[in-house]
Amino acid sequence: MLTWFFLILTLAIILVVGGLAARAYMTGTPLTGQFFAPRPEKRLAVIEQASVDNRRRLILIRRDGVEHLVMTGGPVDVVIETGINAPRARHTPAMLNDSVESSTTSQAVFNRPARSFGQAVNE
Repeated sequence: MLTWFFLILTLAIILVVGGLAARAYMTGTPLTGQFFAPRPEKRLAVIEQASVDNRRRLILIRRDGVEHLVMTGGPVDVVIETGINAPRARHTPAMLNDSVESSTTSQAVFNRPARSFGQAVNE
C-alpha cells in the first residue's frame, strides 16, 4: 500500500516538472527564471479613464513615463494627444483649490463641484 502511494507521488512530481518544462519551452523562458528572477518593472499602465457618452471613453495611458490621451468606442479609436509628460508631484484637491482661488478673482462658471474620475491605477 505504501509503495503505491510513493509510486503515485513520484508520477505526480514527474508530471508537474514536465508541465513546467513544457511551459518554459513554449514561452521561451528559462525554467528557473520563473522562480528566481526579479520581475521587470511595468512599462504600460492605464492612469485614468472617463466616459464621454454611452459609447465613447477617454483613456489616459502612461508608457515609459510619457502619457497619451486616447478616445475609444467610436467608429475608430483616436489618439487625441501624445507625448504628455507625467506629473512630477501629486497635488491634493485642497492645494489645487487654494491655488485656483488665489490666482483668479472671477466667480465660478458652474455651481456644482467637479466630478472625480477615480484614482490612478498604480499609485
